[in-house]
Amino acid sequence: MSGPRAESKVALSTSSVYPENTAAGFEVAALLGYDGVEVMVGIDPLAADVDAVERLRDYHQLPVLAVHAPCLLVTQRVWGSDPWAKLKRATEAANQLGADVVVVHPPFRWQRSYATRFVEGVRALAAAGGVTIAVENMYPWRAPGGGEFQAYRPSWDPTDLDYDHLTLDLSHAATARQSALDLVRRWEDRLAHVHLTDGNGSAKDEHLLPGRGSQRADAVLAELAGRGYRGHVVLEVNTNDLDRPAREEALADALRFARKHLGQIEGAA
Repeated sequence: MSGPRAESKVALSTSSVYPENTAAGFEVAALLGYDGVEVMVGIDPLAADVDAVERLRDYHQLPVLAVHAPCLLVTQRVWGSDPWAKLKRATEAANQLGADVVVVHPPFRWQRSYATRFVEGVRALAAAGGVTIAVENMYPWRAPGGGEFQAYRPSWDPTDLDYDHLTLDLSHAATARQSALDLVRRWEDRLAHVHLTDGNGSAKDEHLLPGRGSQRADAVLAELAGRGYRGHVVLEVNTNDLDRPAREEALADALRFARKHLGQIEGAA
């Protein structure tokens, strides 16, 4: 006789409370009843201080489920400038904090040596570090006139590359004019981590609240549940135009949305 079915944990990215800081991310996640947090390294100086993050984790009694390596344009100098050293440090941070996932973006095209052996290097580093390194889908940069700039190597789309584990970001799929639901079906067991958000396909990476865009976030979550997905679902949304009470309300609604469509709320369709 089998035991109770395991469920995905629904976490809050600390970037979702920006311009508030990492400490506020833990505070809001604990207050609203999230299952844990994903730490966006570099969102503020505190996020890069693993010992300080560990103290926040222990104070709020809220697990860190994932660490997002500092690979954004604005975090290129966090933890130094060597991208492999930064990614290795992210795996060490994950181990110290008890997280089982590290999220990383594909290299920028100007990071030539990093990009050349990125696929193989990620696999080797994940094995050595004992964590899942899940490469995130990105998008081509689009100019106002309609042209595209391929900013990532080997590609912004990880679908046809030999990665073991992938992170699906619904806003990035929207900006790339892809269907997140199609990506779930194509990636199958390689899908290890989800950034729950939304977008309408503009050139801007919108990170809307789930259900506010065109990515059919409800159907994506239902598909995940139907497939027996056991990875984390992380709310990574833009709330920077909201004050604290409105931000808390929006993130509480997003948590209910996630749990409803994952089938975690009793009686939800």
